[in-house]
Amino acid sequence: MEQHYVFSAPGRTEIGGNHTDHQHGCVLAAAVDLETVADVTLNGTDRIRVRSEGYPEVVVDLDDLSVHEDEKNTTAALVRGVAAAFVDKGAKLRGFDAEVRSTVLPGSGLSSSAAFEVLIGTICNELFFHKRLSAVEIAQIGQYAENVYFGKPCGLMDQMASSVGSMVFIDFEDPACPSVERIEFDFKKAGYSLCIIDSGADHADLTDEYAAIPAEMEAVCACFGKDVLRQIPEMDFFGALPAIRGKVSDRAILRAIHIYQENRRVVEQASALRRGDVQTFLKLVTESGRSSWMYLQNICPAGAVEHQAVAVALALCDTLLHGRGAYRVHGGGFAGTVQAFVPDYLLKQFRSGIEAVLGQGSCHILDIRPQGGVRVQ
Repeated sequence: MEQHYVFSAPGRTEIGGNHTDHQHGCVLAAAVDLETVADVTLNGTDRIRVRSEGYPEVVVDLDDLSVHEDEKNTTAALVRGVAAAFVDKGAKLRGFDAEVRSTVLPGSGLSSSAAFEVLIGTICNELFFHKRLSAVEIAQIGQYAENVYFGKPCGLMDQMASSVGSMVFIDFEDPACPSVERIEFDFKKAGYSLCIIDSGADHADLTDEYAAIPAEMEAVCACFGKDVLRQIPEMDFFGALPAIRGKVSDRAILRAIHIYQENRRVVEQASALRRGDVQTFLKLVTESGRSSWMYLQNICPAGAVEHQAVAVALALCDTLLHGRGAYRVHGGGFAGTVQAFVPDYLLKQFRSGIEAVLGQGSCHILDIRPQGGVRVQ
């Protein structure tokens, strides 16, 4: 009789900390009630086969877990990378078939890739490694697969939020052992709904835009002989500005200012939620969004004039909310989604206003999911 298992991993939403994780900063993130699910059957071979709705079958041979350059930016790269990391840790993997379905839409800004990585990692940990790895370690494996095998220089926030579950405050000062604190806060009880708005533009062909942010931070840090901004006191950075302007771009300097300020905001957001101060939290969310637009500059791809989908979505939120609730760019930026916290009394009107311009189904109302990557009993 075939052994059959079901696994689930959630999408995630970035609550605070826009592009701070790769600089060893602080983030506030949450798992959401959109998920990637796998029906898993051991197949008695040395191959992992993944079938996802609407995509070609992926087959990864466990006898070859080296990096394949021709697999960069593919699902196969993520599967191979996760498998390789488990084998390196001593896991004895066996072949399985996974039938995957997902409500975490690709390009939605809810990190379908991280949910998939956490899903594969949870399968490997549960079935072949006696559940030895923690949720944090599974997240780190997902990041490794995405960085090394997939070829995207992402931080660790997406995988961490999906793997751990609930809402989490994460301090990445030591990324090998990040500090993770679950924060329990009921937005519904406070009278607000969490909305993710699809701007109508996807993330295709934007890898260079995302990669430019950590690359520019690397250039700033090189002026100080450091690796990440977390290692450079903010006062030292501002004191050195006259000397480093010209050595690095002004955009890099502005992006560094955003990251310094954003780290402080995340700490203040977490503190506000712990004490139940939703108004201070919402004020900080709006400040974060303005900083992303003004300093981080991840709203429109460089040179874009005709198509500025995220900017239009933000302008709609600003007009419809008119000082009530809060809104900001969500995730990597440049395309994808916007996040809004909408007063419940305004929710119907807000959603109608968004969808009248951006299309039916463009405004998603989400709940925070308490579980991370799990085997469904």
